[in-house]
Amino acid sequence: MSAARFRMLGVELDPLTIDDLHARIAEALAQRRRFVIGHQNLHGLYLHEREPAMRRFAEIADLTFVDGMALVTMGRRLGHPVGRRHRVTYADWIDPLMAECASRGWRVFHLGGRSGVGERAAAELRRRHVGLAIETATGYLDPGANEAVLAGLATTPPDLLLVGMGMPRQERWVVDNLERIPPSVVLTCGACMDYVAGEIPTPPRWTGRWGVEWLFRLLAEPRRLAGRYLREPWPVLGRFLREWAGSGDSRLES
Repeated sequence: MSAARFRMLGVELDPLTIDDLHARIAEALAQRRRFVIGHQNLHGLYLHEREPAMRRFAEIADLTFVDGMALVTMGRRLGHPVGRRHRVTYADWIDPLMAECASRGWRVFHLGGRSGVGERAAAELRRRHVGLAIETATGYLDPGANEAVLAGLATTPPDLLLVGMGMPRQERWVVDNLERIPPSVVLTCGACMDYVAGEIPTPPRWTGRWGVEWLFRLLAEPRRLAGRYLREPWPVLGRFLREWAGSGDSRLES
């Protein structure tokens, strides 16, 4: 039984393990309904106050799992039921998820990334997980290409639709096209296929367990990530401190 959803820094979060997520996906597919799964990290918390599409996506998401030890740490300090086991990132999840898809016969479609990257990642995932049915399309879509993607989804609906365009572009795409997406499980997955394809080096997994994965990523892509990792955490930390102080006042009053 997964822990109950809680609200922190203005967003709703679901403390879920990988096994919990697989169970919820299977349940949604059995019910043949559209089911949206998002993830939240420091970058997402920063964008949440600045991008209307992020707030709208948060409203339509059926689940939002915790992607980052910083959120686990803040949640624990605020007294929420979240622990290290609830930290799920696609670097850890993509292979267990694809293994689950291969064993259950779930069809996967990935939308995102540069031309060729998705195809290489899909080939690698098929190699790792025999029987995996996965197709891809680039995420750089003009209106005509977007119509073609939506028509293809309507003709052959996948069980899982992975949208990997980076925040907030992927959330905006889901919001804008939600009513035309057939019943399926929709997951926003960032640059996970770039890592699978070897376009970006995957951080050693111990860095995630100890909360320093951001440093490895910053060293690997300083030009792209310097602003995100060196500037964005500060306003989020300010919001956390205000909420933490307020929760202390509430405890004193009770």
